[in-house]
Amino acid sequence: MDFVALDFETANELNTSACEIGIAVVRHYKIVETKSWLIRPPQNRFNPYNTMLHGISADDVDDAMNFKEVWQELLPYFEDQLLVAHNAAFDMNVMRSLLLHYEVPFKPIPYTCSIKVARKVWKDDAKRFGLSHMSKFLGIQLDHHRAESDAMACAEIASRGFREFQISFKEEIESKLNIVLGSITQQALDDTKNKFNLTIPKTPPRKRRKHW
Repeated sequence: MDFVALDFETANELNTSACEIGIAVVRHYKIVETKSWLIRPPQNRFNPYNTMLHGISADDVDDAMNFKEVWQELLPYFEDQLLVAHNAAFDMNVMRSLLLHYEVPFKPIPYTCSIKVARKVWKDDAKRFGLSHMSKFLGIQLDHHRAESDAMACAEIASRGFREFQISFKEEIESKLNIVLGSITQQALDDTKNKFNLTIPKTPPRKRRKHW
C-alpha cells in the first residue's frame, strides 16, 4: 500500500494560518521518506496558545516560504497519491483554505483519515483513537504537535491498519473497511469561491529581518 501521510500545524484560529507541514511517504507499507517545511502564514500572526502547543513563533517563520511557494515542493509528493491525515477533517480543511486563498491550481486530491482506519481495525482493543493515544497503544515514538513527527505517527497507524486488513490499493479501503474516500477538487473550490463571492486578499510582502 502506497500513500503520503501529512500533518499541518497552524499559527492561529484561521485555517489559512498553516505554519508547518510535515509528510511521511509510504511505499509497500513502509515509511521511506519524511520531511517538513516551515510556512509563513498571511500576516504572520501567532496565537500564544498555538505557539505553546508546537513551539513555533512568528520569528521562526519570518523568512520562510508562504504556502504557494511550498506547494511547488509538495507537488512531486502529492500528485497521483492518496493522502492520509489523523483527524483528516482538520488537515484537509486547512488544505482547502490554503489552495483557495492562494488560488493554486491542482489535480483532484483523494484522502482518508487514519482515525477512521484505527476505529475499524482496533475497535475492540484501543480505548481512545487520538494520535497520542494510538501512538502509545502501538508503541510509536511521537513528538506531538511537530508536523513531521505527527505525519510519521499517522503513517505508521495507517500502514499497520491497512496491512491488518490486507489493503493493497486505495480502492480497497471502501470495500474492506467501509470507509468512503474524501476528495479535494478544483471544481468544488471554485464553486465555493463563486457561491460566497470570495475575494482573495493580497498577501503583504515579506519583511526581511536585519542581521547585525
